[in-house]
Amino acid sequence: MLKILKYSFYDLMRSRWSYVYFLFYLALGFVLLFLNNDLSKAVITLMNVIIVLVPLIGTIFGVMYFYNSKEFTELLLAQPLRRSTIFLGQYFGVAGSLTLSLFLGLGIPFVLYGLFRSEAIFNFALLLITGAFLTFIFTALAFNIALSNENRIKGFGYAVLLWLFLAVIYDGLFLLSLIVFEEYPLDTFSLVATMCNPIDLSRTLILLKLDISALLGYTGAVFKKFFGTDFGLLVSLLVLLLWTLLPIWRLAVKSRRKDF
Repeated sequence: MLKILKYSFYDLMRSRWSYVYFLFYLALGFVLLFLNNDLSKAVITLMNVIIVLVPLIGTIFGVMYFYNSKEFTELLLAQPLRRSTIFLGQYFGVAGSLTLSLFLGLGIPFVLYGLFRSEAIFNFALLLITGAFLTFIFTALAFNIALSNENRIKGFGYAVLLWLFLAVIYDGLFLLSLIVFEEYPLDTFSLVATMCNPIDLSRTLILLKLDISALLGYTGAVFKKFFGTDFGLLVSLLVLLLWTLLPIWRLAVKSRRKDF
C-alpha cells in the first residue's frame, strides 16, 4: 500500500491543481494578515472559508482522481495485490497531498507573521487539524461514491449533492426543525444532529476552542452546557475521528466485494 500511496501522492503533487490549491491558501493567508495583523481574527475568518471550501475540494479531487486513474487501477487489479490495498493507497495519497497543500499554504504566511510568538498558535493548530479531518472525511466519502457508481456523471452528481446537503441544506433543515418543535426539549436532538454532520461539528469544535460558542447560537450553547469547553473538544475530535474511520472501513469492504 505504501508504494501505491507514494505514487498517488507524487502524482497529485505534480498536478497543477495541487499548486492552484496551495497558492490559493497562500494568497488567502497573506491577504488576511496584510489587511488585519491580528492573528486571532484571521483564524476566525479562515474558519468560515475552511469549513465550506475544504470539504468541497476534497470531494471534487477524490471523485476526479478515482475516475481519471481508472485505467491504472484496472492494471493494478490484474497484479497479485489486495484490492483494499490499492484503493486505500490511492485514497491516502489524495487526502495526504491535499492536507499538505492546506498546511503549507496557510502555515507559511502565519509563520512569517509571527505565529510562534502569538497566543493564537493553538487556535491555528486546531484550525489546521479540523481542515485535515474534513479533507480525509470528504475524500473518503468521494471515493465511496465513485466506487459505487461506474457512471462518471452520476458519481460527480452524487458527490456534489452530498457536499451541498451537508454544507447548506442540512443547516436549513436543522433550523427548521428547531422552529417547528420549539415547544419540546431539543437539547439531546441538537447534540445528535450536530454530530451527524462533520461540517457543523467542525464549526462547533473551533468555536468551543475560541470560547465564542455563543456565535453558534443554540447548538453552541448546548454543547458548552453538556460537555464544557475541554470535554466538548475531546468529544468533537473523537466523533470526527469516527467520521473518518467509518468511510475508510466501508471503502475497504466495498473494494473487496465489488465485481470489477
